[in-house]
Amino acid sequence: MLYHHIEMYASRCLASISLAAMVFTGAALAGAPNVATDIMPVHSLVARVMEGKGAPSLIVAPGASPHEYSLRPSEARILQEAKLVFLVTAELTPWLDGAIETLAGGATVIELLETDGTTKLPLRENALFKAHQQGDDPDSDTHDPHAWLSPDNAEIWLNAIAVALASADPDNANAYLANASAGRMEIEALKGEINTVLEPLRGGKFIVFHDSFQYFEAAFDFPASGAISLSDARDPSPARIAEIQTYIADQGVACVFAEPQFNPGIIAAFADETKVQTGVMDPLGADLEPGTGLYPQLMRRLATALTGCL
Repeated sequence: MLYHHIEMYASRCLASISLAAMVFTGAALAGAPNVATDIMPVHSLVARVMEGKGAPSLIVAPGASPHEYSLRPSEARILQEAKLVFLVTAELTPWLDGAIETLAGGATVIELLETDGTTKLPLRENALFKAHQQGDDPDSDTHDPHAWLSPDNAEIWLNAIAVALASADPDNANAYLANASAGRMEIEALKGEINTVLEPLRGGKFIVFHDSFQYFEAAFDFPASGAISLSDARDPSPARIAEIQTYIADQGVACVFAEPQFNPGIIAAFADETKVQTGVMDPLGADLEPGTGLYPQLMRRLATALTGCL
């Protein structure tokens, strides 16, 4: 069963957590709990909150797609030993739910997409997006799971992560809460930096391989024109490919972006057929060093990829 730490819970428990931390100030602090995270961006946010007190473990290996994954024995052990498990949503990692039930039945599981205040965008199904389109069905119960690419969501999640850690480890509660506060300030500065970088390029047309950047597009008012593959990374149909090829030729699309987790051959075929420029946008930070710095590096990389290709 999944347990969701939300803001209402935060307001009820922060006072008691802080008091417990003060009571134990004079005693030797216990070690941080074992923490498992699904993907590298979530790992980075959790690492920022745990900085100086411990470090989380990563389940999905760098460079792998979270949509389909087979656990290695070392990753199964991470789940077995975890007291807390942070994941975006089972919609992103449908295979993980069963693994958690089997291996981490006693752990507290925090599904970050369900945190109060999180922006949730519906899935986009069409190959081409209308201007400022955000999902095809605003009343849908199925949401685009790539919500970490909204910096506003990341700030909210830092709070939720701190509350969950403080509840599990009250000795270090003050440190977790202070780290989350510092992390939110860093993300606020990051938003301004990225907006400045993107400002001269607004209106540029680009196509992404996999519809995973909707939250980044909405956060920075920098919409993509379409996606070759759906949000769940299924292979595109021939009709979808033909529709995008026609759009590229007719509308002057400047760039088509590949992703390192998926076969680059499709993008190469687009480039040969349409003579469009190509680049790489990675929603996970496959080649970045895991840790506290990965999330801001990832977001900067997305902006840099756009500036380098448009």
